[in-house]
Amino acid sequence: MKLKPEETIDFHLRWGWFHISRIYGGEASKIGGSVSQGLLLLNIDKEGTRSTRLGPKMGMEPRSLPRTLKLLETEGLIERVPDTADKRVVWIKLTDKGRKKREAARKTVIALNEYIKNKIPDDKMQIFFEVISEVNAVLSNDGEKIIATIPKD
Repeated sequence: MKLKPEETIDFHLRWGWFHISRIYGGEASKIGGSVSQGLLLLNIDKEGTRSTRLGPKMGMEPRSLPRTLKLLETEGLIERVPDTADKRVVWIKLTDKGRKKREAARKTVIALNEYIKNKIPDDKMQIFFEVISEVNAVLSNDGEKIIATIPKD
């Protein structure tokens, strides 16, 4: 079976993320940040988030985070705070400067979502969210099965 790129699921996911990332990146660069930094700041709870929970919360591998966390810490946007009860646990907390950048990122995300929601009817958005949730569930639950179906040459 031969598929054109626009007939594949990944093409549309990548193309959509490309456009979103360009918008987010343009706004982030205005305040000296990046898309990954903004997304990380958005996923740190107001009371802090355990470092081990950030990867899963963001839908990424935990080993991808250390460099971005170190950069955010160096820039004074976050601080690492050891847990008082369990010294093995480290909490990632926003500094005042981090909260300001988080708010800027939040405004960008809200503006983008509101703009799209004003352009696309609610019923279509609901279908989109249902379909993308199902696609993510299939990918999450059946990853090994999918890999097993790939022809080996």
